[in-house]
Amino acid sequence: MSPSAAPKGKPFSVRFSASTEQLVEDEARRLRRSKSQIVEAFTEEAARMRRFPGVAFRGDDARRRAWVVGSGLDVWEIATMLRSYDGDEQRLRESHPLVVDRHIRLARAYAERFREEVAPFLEESARPLDELVALYPFLEAAG
Repeated sequence: MSPSAAPKGKPFSVRFSASTEQLVEDEARRLRRSKSQIVEAFTEEAARMRRFPGVAFRGDDARRRAWVVGSGLDVWEIATMLRSYDGDEQRLRESHPLVVDRHIRLARAYAERFREEVAPFLEESARPLDELVALYPFLEAAG
C-alpha cells in the first residue's frame, strides 16, 4: 500500500486535538515522513479496516501489509494457500484448521479489491527455491 504514489486530491484543512496532533508528530518524526504522509497512511488503513472488518495491518513502514485477524496469516498468505489448492476452499480448511470460511472470504475479497498491494507479496513468495538460495546462501531447504 503506497498512498503517496496515488494521484493527489484537493487540499483541505483539518484541526486535530492536541493528543492526536502529538501522535501524528511523533509518528512523523519516528518514520522521518511528513505529517501529511502519516495522516494519509492512517486514513487509508482506517478506511480499509472499516471496509473489510477483520483486516488489520502490521509490519514496518516499508513492508506494511494486510493480515486477517484471528488467522495469524497475512492476506497474501491465505491467497497463496487458496491458489495452491486451485481455489478449493474445503481442501484449504481441511489442511489448515485455523483458517475458517470467514478468513478465506475476507482474504479473497481484500486481495481482489487491492490487487496492486497484494501482488508483490504473491510474486515474492512464488520465487523458485534455487533463486532464494542464491540470494540467501545461509538457507537450508527442508527435505
